[in-house]
Formats: sequence, C-alpha cells, structure tokens
Amino acid sequence: MKTALLNKLLQDRKAKRPVALATNLASGDQALVYTDAADGPLAVHGSIVEAARNALIDDRSTTLDTPEGEVFVHVFNPPLRMVIVGAVHIAQPLSRMASVSGYDVIVVDPRQSFATEDRFPGLAVIAEWPDEAMQELDLDRRTAVVTLTHDPKIDDPALEVALKSDAFYIGALGSRKTHAKRIDRLKESGFGEAQIGRIYGPVGLSLGAVSPAEIAVSILAQITGVLHEKPQKAAA
Repeated sequence: MKTALLNKLLQDRKAKRPVALATNLASGDQALVYTDAADGPLAVHGSIVEAARNALIDDRSTTLDTPEGEVFVHVFNPPLRMVIVGAVHIAQPLSRMASVSGYDVIVVDPRQSFATEDRFPGLAVIAEWPDEAMQELDLDRRTAVVTLTHDPKIDDPALEVALKSDAFYIGALGSRKTHAKRIDRLKESGFGEAQIGRIYGPVGLSLGAVSPAEIAVSILAQITGVLHEKPQKAAA
C-alpha cells in the first residue's frame, strides 16, 4: 500500500469516517472509496467504486469479480451507535434489541429515577440533559438518535443537537399532531424544512404496533432500513 493512501486511511479511521479500501489482487492498484468520493488508481473504474460503496452500506467486506480482475473490498466502518433519549418503557426493549443487533447503546435522560443501571443493565446511561450530554458524544454517520419522552424540554434540545450532526437516523416518538407541534417549535428555533425533514416522526414503521416491545421492533426495523438504504441513481 502506498504511503499516501495509508496515511489517508489512518486519518479517516481516526476521524471515524466510513471508508472502504479496494485492492486489485493481481495488479495491487488500490482506491479509498467514500460515500461521496474516491481516491486512488482504481477510482477510475465506476463499477468498482459503486460496488465498494454498496459494501460500505452493507457493512461487509467482499471480493469482486471485475473485468480488471479480482478486487478485494475491505470495509472500515466506525462502530454503530444508538443514542436513546428518554429512559421510558419503550427504551428498555429497544435498547436490548439494538444491542443484540450490534449497536453500542447510550441512554440519556436527566430524570435519575428513570436513568438507572438497574433498568438498563450493561448499557451506558447518562443522567444529564441531552443537549449537554450529546455535545460530548460526537454524533457521526454511524449513529442513530431516537427521542422517546414526549417532553419538549427533553426531546427538543436532543433533536436540535442531532439535526446539526451527521447522524444517519433521527427519530422522534409522538402522534402526527405532536410531531406537527414539534416542527413548529423547531422552525421557531431557526431550522429549515430540509433539516427538519431528516426526522422520522412519528418514529418507526407502520406495523400496527401497540406494546412497548412491538413499538421497539418497528423503530429498529425502520433504522435498519435507513442504514442499508442504497443511494438512488440520478435519472439519465
């Protein structure tokens, strides 16, 4: 591997930037492939770049058969994280399901009677106001944020931090009426329609979920779909 590419790869990993290293196993030509760019000799081959990006989305290293020969794509993705704002009943099954699915789960709630290790064993629990706690969490493109409290004093500050971040998913619990009021408050705080449009609200897929566990399933299912969503090609 050439020194320039190696240094760039190390910088990307330090910055927690998703990147895939594509290597032609015969020629040794390589490229670093990102969601929106590519660098290196192999970057001239559009099909290889596209396949490497799909591998990034799937979070799975793979070997490709190409006209240029076999190409190994090594995916370097930061760990998946889920920040759950609100240590409520839904948060308990959601945190367990997310943990099993490979997420590092962080539960944030300033209400110390809710945010306890007994209710969320083995997970990181932060009993602080979310705007303060989340500023320190460095929400990146591998982070999902879900707000669950219905309380604007807790959910809104968390959403404001999330909307200014690269989080790949932002969801907020509440009815359509509740979400409409939330949108109005965010607009008053200076957020535009495109920013607010990043919020999945009401959160979760429409599965007819009723119990906390069922609602948690609908939320995790939606997050999974967004995580693995392939970018749409522009029309010719």
